[in-house]
Amino acid sequence: MSALAFAVALLASCVFGVAAAAAAEVRVLSAGAMKAMVTELSGGFQKETGHTVTITSDTGGGLRRRIEGGEVADVLIAPDAAMDALTKSSLAVAGTRADLAKTAIGVAVRQGAPQPDISTVDAFKRALLEARSIVYNDPAIGATSGIHFAAVLQRLGIAEAVKAKTVLWKGGYAAEALVNGQAELCVHQISEILPVKGVVLVGPLPAEVNKVTVYAGAMLASSPSPDAGRAFLTYLARPEFRAKFAAAGLDYR
Repeated sequence: MSALAFAVALLASCVFGVAAAAAAEVRVLSAGAMKAMVTELSGGFQKETGHTVTITSDTGGGLRRRIEGGEVADVLIAPDAAMDALTKSSLAVAGTRADLAKTAIGVAVRQGAPQPDISTVDAFKRALLEARSIVYNDPAIGATSGIHFAAVLQRLGIAEAVKAKTVLWKGGYAAEALVNGQAELCVHQISEILPVKGVVLVGPLPAEVNKVTVYAGAMLASSPSPDAGRAFLTYLARPEFRAKFAAAGLDYR
């Protein structure tokens, strides 16, 4: 090998070594409502920075239990209530918090099925009573939408009337129950309805009984890769991604 060729090879080896040393794994704990968007954007971040991103999703309550139980990660993306609690206990780093998106609870049916009238509280109540079956996330797993909707059923006075025809989903996209025939009507976060193929979003719950949830990102005190984690948070908050968030149902007003 000539001296020039050797020098070029040595330089390339050094550059590769530095890049490999600088690359890190960013471990993300994400609420289910943000999972699809965080997963989509992580691909571009990985190409741009060389860092890898590993995403674990759970309900708001599940995220709290994981972190309070000692699970180690770099970035938390959680509903505001969970984020507030974890910040108060110093498990999430207050100064790094960024509100990323917000979504509401909606109703979905299988593609091609009749769409019920949910334009008013009375119409929504009627739709629930007339539906052959309803699916929503089990409140027992700490699901934001499930906890709220269970309270709505109580408020409407129909919790017992719909109990026998209710499917309590144990995590993930409850709208999948529409596709496989387990339920006729789904009530879930809009951003967790839209990713499911074969279903149609009828619309948001009436404002009087809906819940708008803010999803925030923050660094965790346990972060093994804080620099890479902060870079990922900054990347998610870029203004050019607003249209993507909107298309995913994450800009509810």
